[in-house]
Amino acid sequence: MKARKVKGLDPDGALEANLRRIVAVRLDELRSFGPAALDPDATEAHRLRQCRRCPRMFPPPVSGGAVVSRVMLVGQAPGVKEPVLGKPARQGAKDARTLQDLLGEIHDCDIGVPRVLNTIGKLREEDLATIRSAADPKASDLEPSSARVARNRRRYPGLESMATYLRARREVLYAEFLRTWTRMERAGFGDRLNGKRA
Repeated sequence: MKARKVKGLDPDGALEANLRRIVAVRLDELRSFGPAALDPDATEAHRLRQCRRCPRMFPPPVSGGAVVSRVMLVGQAPGVKEPVLGKPARQGAKDARTLQDLLGEIHDCDIGVPRVLNTIGKLREEDLATIRSAADPKASDLEPSSARVARNRRRYPGLESMATYLRARREVLYAEFLRTWTRMERAGFGDRLNGKRA
């Protein structure tokens, strides 16, 4: 996902004005994901997280004059920029990182479940081939005891448990994401960063 271009930045202008413009655009981006990210089955939550993974984003904060950049994460606001944007920037950056961390953990669960299920499928296919090849070619049926030759038969319960754990963990993390998002919005997360509230 590509970050929106921040228009109207003045490299020779005041740092505060430029930073506030950047933060306003990034907050608008963040909030635009809100309705879709609040759907537990939507992929928007992952897209919201991808902002942080942009290859052009460099984590250390900048100092000095305004930096004309198409990418700036709200979480980059603290550090030397705090004196310019004030303490709300520090709390806003902390909140943004909290959201990003939660979204990262949710994403890990989202990709983990299919991987575990895919592994189970491969192991079952291996065992199917092993059991079938061990059977008499002229057999009209298989005895239940023939399952003993399946090398992976004891691995399924652990993998099934892992898939179940990842699904449950995702639900718990997603509930925490909703609580965090709601708390941030009620506390005026974006308004504080924009200087609309003390």
